Amino acid sequence: MHMQIQQALEDTCTSIGHDSRARSDTQTSVIVEDEHLVDLDVLYARLNTTPDNGLTGTQARNLYEMNGPNAITPLHQRSEIGKFLRHLVGGFSLLLLAASALSFVAFGIQYAKDTKDNVVDNLFLGIILLALVLVTGGFTYYQEAKSEKIVKSFIKLAPKRARVLREGELYEVPVEELVVGDIVDVTSGDIVPADIRIIRNNGLKVDNSSLTGESEPQARSEKSADLNPLESKNMAFFSTYAVEGNCRGVVVRTGDRTKMGAIARVTGMTSGEKSPLAIEINHFITFITLFAVIFGVMFFIMAVVKGHDALSAFIYLIGIITANVPEGLLPTLTVCLTLTAQRMKSKNCLLHKLEAVETLGSTSVICTDKTGTLTENKMSVAHLWYNMRMHDAIRADNGDISMAAQRPASKGWEALTRVMCLCSRAVFEENQDHIAVRDRKCNGDASESALLKYFESEWGNAKEFRNWYPKVHEVPFNSNNKYQLSIHEQAIHRSGHILVIKGAPEKIIDQCSTFINVNEEEVQIDDGFIASFTETHTRLANQGERVFGFAHKFLDPDEFPEGCEFDRIDRLLNNLCFVGVVSLMDPPRAAVPAAVASCRRAGIKVIMVTGDHPNTAKAIGRAVGIISPGVRTTDEVAPVDGEPQAIVVHGTDLARMKDYDIDAILQNHSEIIFARTLPEQKLRIVEGCQRVGWVVAVTGDGVNDAPALRKANIGIAMGITGTEVAKQVADMILLDDNFASIVSAIEEGRLLFDNLKKTISYALTANIPELTPFLFFILAGIPLPIGSIAIVLICIGSDIVPAISLAYETAESRLMERKPRNSVTDRLASHALIFQAYGQSGMIESAAGFLTYFVVMGESGFMPSTLLGLSVAWNDPTANVQDSFGQDWTYENRKNLEYTCYTAFFVSIVVSQWVNLIICKTRRNSFFEQTRQINYYTVFALMIATGLAVLLAYCSEIGTYLAFREIRLEWWFVPISFAIFLFVYDELRKHLVRMFTNSFLERMLTEPCHQAGAATLAAEAPKLHSNGPKCQELGWSCIPLALETYDNWGKEAHDTFSRLESYLAIHQTSPKSPVVIEIDGRLNRALVRSIVRAILARELLPS
Repeated sequence: MHMQIQQALEDTCTSIGHDSRARSDTQTSVIVEDEHLVDLDVLYARLNTTPDNGLTGTQARNLYEMNGPNAITPLHQRSEIGKFLRHLVGGFSLLLLAASALSFVAFGIQYAKDTKDNVVDNLFLGIILLALVLVTGGFTYYQEAKSEKIVKSFIKLAPKRARVLREGELYEVPVEELVVGDIVDVTSGDIVPADIRIIRNNGLKVDNSSLTGESEPQARSEKSADLNPLESKNMAFFSTYAVEGNCRGVVVRTGDRTKMGAIARVTGMTSGEKSPLAIEINHFITFITLFAVIFGVMFFIMAVVKGHDALSAFIYLIGIITANVPEGLLPTLTVCLTLTAQRMKSKNCLLHKLEAVETLGSTSVICTDKTGTLTENKMSVAHLWYNMRMHDAIRADNGDISMAAQRPASKGWEALTRVMCLCSRAVFEENQDHIAVRDRKCNGDASESALLKYFESEWGNAKEFRNWYPKVHEVPFNSNNKYQLSIHEQAIHRSGHILVIKGAPEKIIDQCSTFINVNEEEVQIDDGFIASFTETHTRLANQGERVFGFAHKFLDPDEFPEGCEFDRIDRLLNNLCFVGVVSLMDPPRAAVPAAVASCRRAGIKVIMVTGDHPNTAKAIGRAVGIISPGVRTTDEVAPVDGEPQAIVVHGTDLARMKDYDIDAILQNHSEIIFARTLPEQKLRIVEGCQRVGWVVAVTGDGVNDAPALRKANIGIAMGITGTEVAKQVADMILLDDNFASIVSAIEEGRLLFDNLKKTISYALTANIPELTPFLFFILAGIPLPIGSIAIVLICIGSDIVPAISLAYETAESRLMERKPRNSVTDRLASHALIFQAYGQSGMIESAAGFLTYFVVMGESGFMPSTLLGLSVAWNDPTANVQDSFGQDWTYENRKNLEYTCYTAFFVSIVVSQWVNLIICKTRRNSFFEQTRQINYYTVFALMIATGLAVLLAYCSEIGTYLAFREIRLEWWFVPISFAIFLFVYDELRKHLVRMFTNSFLERMLTEPCHQAGAATLAAEAPKLHSNGPKCQELGWSCIPLALETYDNWGKEAHDTFSRLESYLAIHQTSPKSPVVIEIDGRLNRALVRSIVRAILARELLPS
């Protein structure tokens, strides 16, 4: 593949445009490979564009119509017929098709032997099975198409856009509408929208790893440096992304004609990775298929050994395979995903893959940004500090922020506002002069927009003011430097250049040597100023305000004359003049405190990771509930063993920590905030959470957040403030940037998994009353209680539609009060669920069916003792059989009675499944707690199942062909008693489960699903418990080995030991100190012994 890509790149370097004959001469001249070498004037003429105005609207439309959209054409798309056929041979459908084929084979063999017995039955069975595959496959195909349509509508909600210059004005247009000759702006965090020749560069670096494999960001410039365009510094290529700086370029190639398009034509750019949910479903399908085949083959062998002919045993094999298949599962899965997609759309969550929502349901930790996610991202100036005095920003009657009423003209204020205006990339959109300043729309981030609006309300015309100071150089803000800098000519007031800078106050003050004092004089910074600055900065941050520092420097005209290049900015960052501080208020979102509280109840830990000042982060953390009321952080009180403590970790401290230090913080503190962090530190935090066994969701918006978003189990990008790079690598996009939407998505993930479990439980329960008749037929020799056609009809009427109806169930009342699902131990079809379906509910339904069977046989003259061992004679067409009262039964009479038993057993399963459907509506709650909202699909499913049973039992024309006979009305009431018992038993089971949480009884009656309550994961994480203080006194280490800890580590030995080594590093006080391991009593003793032996064998502990 690598050689193919290299060849594709070489081909495009020598000759592109084999289809150029179909285009105009002008366009053909565009597709030559010297656009990186020719002078810009020549290139502009060739492309019929200008750098100052770009293309006209007419030119752009004509080129778009001629060359099509700027997108790579997808390759190897499966046709709709191919998709439909895939559903006909995928999953359980292949097993059912095999059963159908076997039925036709049996029909052919019997027909060839001229045997009238069951010939039509097998033909009908084959036809019904084939129809079942077609119906379920068609339904699944329809639902998948519906789901794909919703996902495509998602993409339209968050289109990729590019900033393009047309007719002298900057516009944002969809990337697909770019054409050759467009002038585009690219800035840090953008995905390069086409192959472009750079015409103006400002420190741009691009990540070309997706194109050339280079792992390090590559610097760009306006000048060509290589004949090969891939190596030329003045080219940036489609789908690579800008990691730093910005540039302006002219589009030279679009769509399939780009370098990335050449690779796509070779590789197809296909991805074959399966989602965890798909893997889980495949695991379940494999298990059921193997179980059905092995069970069927065993029955076939036993039937032959018991004296049945091979053909009859073959037919029983078909019935057993059919009985084991939960036909409703895959249709239910597609319905669940479609419903989830619709609900996620309404909650402003865009998922790149719908199956990822299941992983969201397992989330145990959310690492969230502060600005825009926890807060509204609607910033306004709150306070200004200049001339060593604090000033409040007053809000006028029209809502605009102003200080005009209390501000005297001052040198300090003018210097501060000048830097606010010049050191900013935010601009107002056009034609808004008639709108109040506060309501005007800005292009730029929320912080700079707030500063721009403040300046506009004071000075009146920011655009004109900037024209007085033309920008000649700029260093955009990045998370590593934490400042933004620009250099301007002073065209009006004086000659020379002025450097203006803003950023984190502690970063700015380090570069300054002077400040403007109360007397409007520029003086040297002294201890008094530093104390006042620190007190001001801390006070504003403690109020939850975002604080910026501002400074300027007038550059020497002799050293930096007009037209000089500023290529060594670092040597200018000294002896600056500090002009003031501005704080911005960004209020928390109204819905966030409730969402954080919901996370606490759900056992989900919320960690704030922000670049803001620790005090600002802590204030917002308290406001939204990440730090609980009354809980003090470790910098406010000494940690107390056993008491949950909050902690605020500074980025500089984080940089000095080892991995085990981070793990210790994550495990031993229930409420955590990381402040002044760098993007690479966010990645370390995510990795730490995963080391401790947590499923991590992380939010991000910048290009440097991409590694953390990619590493997290669920990466969540911001739809409003997020860069294109962040959106591309994330699993989910928040269209409203709202933290509360994440919690809603987690609930949807839990609901999806819950409903799939309900479906499996419901479908598997019916397998037992369908299988046990064959078991008793072979082992006890009784006449067959139910036939294969009846089993298939149960699947159609009593399995598929009711199972699908469970996809429409709403969340249980305590769904978000459970602990997060352990993805290692809590499988979709867990051992506990299978035991509940097979060993509890299924057995009760089987008892109902057999009681009905024996009642029908008994009232017809056959007592249970008479039926034992009767099957061989019963199926002999030449023999008569006597009942318990000595009456002779002919073969035809016996078959009519057998078909009557089929019908009665069928009805008993349908009646039992009524109640099974009702009890499967909840997994832990009482049914009466879930009746607030009626699921009309469930009502419809019950009507379908009952209607089918009545139709088969009392429509003689249909029953004659399908081996059904009319039954007495009173026989309906025999299984009803068992159905009532099943309902009462299940309510009692759920009550005991809720009463004895975390007990042996709970593990026996259902799968563990512990309530989280108000505790967080950190409170449950391993700590020094009862023996901890004593061990510390002796200088020993105490390591609790809890059941939850081991479950989180996983069952594989290499994973367990690698995590144990890290765990020992956290808790062990000395390399040679003795270690006490506290063993959780719930751990299996054999497991404990194997762990301890392995620890000693691996020499993980000294003693």
